[in-house]
Amino acid sequence: MILDTFSLRGKIAWITGASYGIGMAIATAFHEAGATIVFNDINQELVDRGLNSYREKGIPAKGYVCDVTSEPQVQALVKRITEEVGVIDILVNNAGIIRRIPMTEMSAEEFRKVIDVDLNAPFICAKAVIPQMIEKGHGKIINICSMMSELGRETVSAYAAAKGGLKMLTRNICSEYGEKNIQCNGIGPGYIATPQTAPLRERQPDGSRHPFDQFIVAKTPAARWGTTEDLMGPAVFLASDASNFVNGHILYVDGGILAYIGKQP
Repeated sequence: MILDTFSLRGKIAWITGASYGIGMAIATAFHEAGATIVFNDINQELVDRGLNSYREKGIPAKGYVCDVTSEPQVQALVKRITEEVGVIDILVNNAGIIRRIPMTEMSAEEFRKVIDVDLNAPFICAKAVIPQMIEKGHGKIINICSMMSELGRETVSAYAAAKGGLKMLTRNICSEYGEKNIQCNGIGPGYIATPQTAPLRERQPDGSRHPFDQFIVAKTPAARWGTTEDLMGPAVFLASDASNFVNGHILYVDGGILAYIGKQP
């Protein structure tokens, strides 16, 4: 049956930086589709926070401390996951950071840090799992891109550069390893309502919407912010056999922002 192609039963999924937010929503969707969940974060506090949240959801996730910008740490983690859980079938490169600083005020060190986490780390993680995927005969890699993979905005030069690079890394992994039955695709979330964006959605003292909230809703044909749940179905699709002939594609889950020029003033 067609629904069987969306099943992740028997698959092992590693989601980076999945202690909360988008990563946790994707991991939850994968669990509901039948996958075994493995995640990492940068320190034990975040890993413990994630494990507690998964436990509350009834998800038997395995959590590990790992800095995904460190190739030795990533290689060691993949080896450990393989020994303790099994060969990774699905990798989601979710860990990321953003620094909102005007370009002329941003140091080269700050720029490199964003590139390191948002672009170099997905390369490092993908490089670590691809040999196992080749040996097993299949694999799915999902890179969490952004609308900034296509657009620029004030103060996010490093983030936009990294996410634009991640789009092209996605396409290149497809180009190099598609014949090995490895599909590498991206998800480009729109503006998602999370605890991190909550201050931008708070009502003003006069009851009006925050100016940025007004801006996003006006620019989105769906006329709302996205939710982490909006990303769950697309992630399962790209992780499942239903997308076996989809490769090098960025699926923008943005409520239509990229398709819309905006209302006439």
